[in-house]
Amino acid sequence: MDVKIKIDNLRVYFEKNEILKGIKINIAKNMITGFMGPAGSGKSTLISIINRMIDFEDNVKIEGRVLIDDINILDKEINPVSLRRRIGTVFAVPIPLQRSIFENIAYGPRLKGINDKIELFKIVSDSLKKAFLWDEVKDRLDMSATKLSGGQQQRLCLARTLVLKPEIILLDEPCSGLDPISTAKIEEALSELKKEYTIVLVSNNTKQIARISDYSAFFYLGELIEYGTTEKVFTNPSQKKTEDYISGKFG
Repeated sequence: MDVKIKIDNLRVYFEKNEILKGIKINIAKNMITGFMGPAGSGKSTLISIINRMIDFEDNVKIEGRVLIDDINILDKEINPVSLRRRIGTVFAVPIPLQRSIFENIAYGPRLKGINDKIELFKIVSDSLKKAFLWDEVKDRLDMSATKLSGGQQQRLCLARTLVLKPEIILLDEPCSGLDPISTAKIEEALSELKKEYTIVLVSNNTKQIARISDYSAFFYLGELIEYGTTEKVFTNPSQKKTEDYISGKFG
């Protein structure tokens, strides 16, 4: 395994409550790693550690290390803003800007000083193609992004993330509430994107984890119960609790 992210004995406390309990996991480069487990198991907290969004929370204590390319991103000298440029995050609820489809994607490059129309068009079209949205919107790029369907808005947010050229993409329940067709398109996009990016997918949908993840991690009440190749975890889990969760006995 070519490791992109190494999480070493990570413990997270909110006041006196221990939310993550000594998590140790290696996340492979250019693979999809699925995080699954019932609500309250610590999956989203772990995502917020990796992108340092946890910095905006109060009364948090963090122990252990999170290394990206062997550099501990929890060190005080690490600039979280610079770190987040390397890490794209897609959340459960898509939030398109109150602008056109084109400007939703072009907004980031414009902030970097790119204003050439031809260059911007190429950047926008490339990002929309990677998000499997181009064919659906190429003739209406001037339309407000808020008029897109929920599934299209989610792929737009994915395209908006890709335009910033991150190394890692974190997705926190990106398909919750979406119809099966929209879900399938996002999964198709992710399966292609892993060729260029390291992807972490948080999902309560075990079937989705089984379909598209290369590695799967099962969390329960802040503990990492099991981690391995998706095939191994789903066909021959080593922990009964994993088997019970996958088979729908709880969750």
